[in-house]
Amino acid sequence: MHGLDLSYFTGKLQAYLRYCELPFDFVDMDTAGLRRAARATGMAQMPAVELVDGRWMTDTTAIIGWIEAGRAGPEVTPRDPVLRFFSLLLEDYADEWLWRPALHYRWSFQPDTALMGRRIAAEMLRDVPGPLALRTAVIIARQQRKYVRGDGITPATRDAVEDLYRRTLAALEAILATRPFLLGDRPSLADVGFMGSMFRHFSLDPTPARIMRDTAPAVFEWVARMWNAKASRMTGRALLEVIPDDWQPFLGEMATGYLPYLAANAEAAAAGQATFAATLQGVDWRLPVNLNRVHCLKALQTAFTALPPDAATAVRARLEAAGAWTPLWRFTAPDIGFDPQGRLPFLTPETAWSPGAAPKRGRPTSHDGAAR
Repeated sequence: MHGLDLSYFTGKLQAYLRYCELPFDFVDMDTAGLRRAARATGMAQMPAVELVDGRWMTDTTAIIGWIEAGRAGPEVTPRDPVLRFFSLLLEDYADEWLWRPALHYRWSFQPDTALMGRRIAAEMLRDVPGPLALRTAVIIARQQRKYVRGDGITPATRDAVEDLYRRTLAALEAILATRPFLLGDRPSLADVGFMGSMFRHFSLDPTPARIMRDTAPAVFEWVARMWNAKASRMTGRALLEVIPDDWQPFLGEMATGYLPYLAANAEAAAAGQATFAATLQGVDWRLPVNLNRVHCLKALQTAFTALPPDAATAVRARLEAAGAWTPLWRFTAPDIGFDPQGRLPFLTPETAWSPGAAPKRGRPTSHDGAAR
């Protein structure tokens, strides 16, 4: 497994592999390692998994799906199609919608910026010549340009970003007051999804970690519980049989924030725009088009259309009750030429994009050493 131990999606996949008790060697990625992963998968992102047979995998959601399909339980993916869809939905929400506050806290607050900038400069940029102080300054400037100012975070939107984090903590705290994991007595795909932001960013970066400890200690405890969870200890432990009512805050966030964002992003991508304007939860944004999230919308829409009829009816009813059905289908995700042969997680430079379709703008690439 190639990645960094400060990386959002690397931490998510590490937690999953630890839970499955699958042995792996962890390789700290530097810039040469990132280029090697890109040559193997066509995607300059981490984590990347190199199998013993020489094949490479990319995209944590697809990697987990491939492993789940080939291993004996207890799986993190629910077998019930309704629970499976909502777990996938919550994983996607946790992966993508919490990305902005995670990056904001890391790169907008001086203690966090100083710590993590120096770590990335010393670790990922260790093969880049030049003084450590200069490498640190360069990485901080890049991250703030790309993932703070470049991701729509301004004085006018900053409060909305921080409020999302606090609301998320409050919702998780309420759930974890009643059971050890989000969907019952053992981890589910939803837990794995939340580990991306909650582990390597929110529970470890100084500013959000203090907020978590002070306002949501059960979440802080859950992060450690997830990191220590082992499938062999979960024999006989069950997942809930229905979507719990205490997931409602997340469905509400999707209805008013995340899904309208995905629709607006996909519409802008279809129009060939580089940026787009959107009003989300009463806040006006100017955001960059992100092609990875066009793929996310397409995956969610495809997952729904694949449901058996009875499950589709139940899922639609729950989404409609939450106000999330209409934004999920407000815009059909366009074909952006990504993974045209459906080979995820086993992409190569030749199969990652359709000929002539590999764009530079919005293309899924490494995010401060983290990507899906």
